[in-house]
Amino acid sequence: MTTFVDVPTLSRLVERVGVAEFIAGIAATMREDFRRWESFDKCARVASHSDIGVIELMPVADAERYAFKYVNGHPGNPGKGVSTVMAFGALAETETGFPVLLSELTLTTAFRTAAATAIASEALARPDSKVLGMIGCGAQSEFQAIALHTILGIEEVRIYDIDPAAMQKLQRHLLRFPQLRVVPAATPQAAVAGADVVVTCTADKTWATILTPDMIEPGMHINGIGGDCPGKTELHADVLRAGKIFVEYEPQTRVEGDIQQLDPEHPVHGLWEVIAGRAAGRDNDEQVTIFDSVGFALEDFSALRYVHRLATELGEGDQIRLIPELDDPKDLFSRVLDGEGRGHRRKAA
Repeated sequence: MTTFVDVPTLSRLVERVGVAEFIAGIAATMREDFRRWESFDKCARVASHSDIGVIELMPVADAERYAFKYVNGHPGNPGKGVSTVMAFGALAETETGFPVLLSELTLTTAFRTAAATAIASEALARPDSKVLGMIGCGAQSEFQAIALHTILGIEEVRIYDIDPAAMQKLQRHLLRFPQLRVVPAATPQAAVAGADVVVTCTADKTWATILTPDMIEPGMHINGIGGDCPGKTELHADVLRAGKIFVEYEPQTRVEGDIQQLDPEHPVHGLWEVIAGRAAGRDNDEQVTIFDSVGFALEDFSALRYVHRLATELGEGDQIRLIPELDDPKDLFSRVLDGEGRGHRRKAA
């Protein structure tokens, strides 16, 4: 049987453990998997692009588990009453190929993206970081703020969005976290002025420069979250040139990340090496560090692994017959005779 986790089930899991603990659980699982990075069979995601969005398949596997995620990114969807990002995925046994989990990943992707930002900031930001500047208050913003508050100890978040309603929505939701002070800013410049950590999480599929060189201060750590496909950027190229850049999976980020603006030989560093203790993060307190995040399949693997473990421990999720159960593994046709096929014959008669 395959465990099926739909949106109501995922919501119950989050409610039972709490939002902050759910993010922390994914982050802990992600750290474990990043530390064994070399044990995974990895590839860049397979993407189908159009003028209005992208649909992607993201696979990864180790010796025990295979995972994939189906995900889209259509910035114009909110105008149609549909989410910008929608996703589902599966976790299977590598030995047999049997799917042990089929799960929603729209909500879970938001949690895993925030968890990735948090563990990157934990590895790269100055240890005493307390102030977050965030540009973009859309669907990802609450998750980012809560993750950085929970894992990095951020105490104040300064927010900006071109849509005042989005800023109000974020403020309203973050009232549930009274230890996190929310400060609305009138401009992007005001949102990041004096910030220890910066997050850009905008959605437009355009060559954008959300963060420009005049907005950068010594010692900042920058998380570029929204630039995640060809032709979609957030950071000015000179911002990238001024900092030490860290990426998830370089072959994918060279095509999709903000670094697509740079010479292919421009040096970047693997985030996994810092998390695994193989390499240094920032070199000094004055250095600008940049996490050029595009989202990578290993992060979804970690999220699925955590959701499966949590659903099992808490007895959540339906057990579904996604794969036929056969008395004789070579006799698949009997399932047609014993089930739907025989019913159709009776109906026709």
